[in-house]
Amino acid sequence: MREGASRPRRLGVGLVAVLVVLFLLVGTIAALLVSGGNDDDADGAGGQEEVVPLPDGHPALELARRDANDPLALGEADAPVVMIEYADFQCAFCGTHARGVHGTLVEEYVERGLLRIEFRNFPINGPESDAAARAAWAAGRQGRFWEFYEAAFAEEFHLESGRFSDEGLTELAGEAGVPDVERLLADMESEEAGEAVGADAEEAMDLGITTPPSFLVNGQPIQGSRPFAEFAELIEPLAEAAESS
Repeated sequence: MREGASRPRRLGVGLVAVLVVLFLLVGTIAALLVSGGNDDDADGAGGQEEVVPLPDGHPALELARRDANDPLALGEADAPVVMIEYADFQCAFCGTHARGVHGTLVEEYVERGLLRIEFRNFPINGPESDAAARAAWAAGRQGRFWEFYEAAFAEEFHLESGRFSDEGLTELAGEAGVPDVERLLADMESEEAGEAVGADAEEAMDLGITTPPSFLVNGQPIQGSRPFAEFAELIEPLAEAAESS
């Protein structure tokens, strides 16, 4: 990462220890470290055990920001289910999710007020990943993050292809309808951009996440670009439990 992104906010050692212990108790660290889950053609996780909501106050639930003014979030701040998405704009499987299941989740759950999606930048694939993360954050400053998300993931491409070079980002910003592209290019180089991207990335690493895309659905993990059915099997019972509590 560029300077700024390499100096993210540090969590206290004690808090990290608590997170690790509690995540181990519910099996989430083990699930998040599974590396072979990127398969959209796989069947749903049929036969899985009943989904048990995490208890109030669990650190995994506290990761949801629920900020109504967060430009990197979709859905109502008080939605019963929050899905945190950790992604890299150069990740092929992140693109698969963005072009497929993401839209269905928005139609089926976000628009019905059941789900909120909070995006976290997790740029692990080199300089263009860092540039894309910063540019996406800067697009959010002008209210165009999700338009940038769609433009950036609109097609498959190779790593470090120039898609997120200055020229490429200028083109993507135009496709996303960013009002002031020059401002975006300036904002993405700011210290604030580096700190925001760095904080997101460190949150993922503190959780033990090693590969994007990874998701927490009210603290419950999903690793990889998974079929819609696997998200539904978590979202629906968690929404029902939250609304009945």
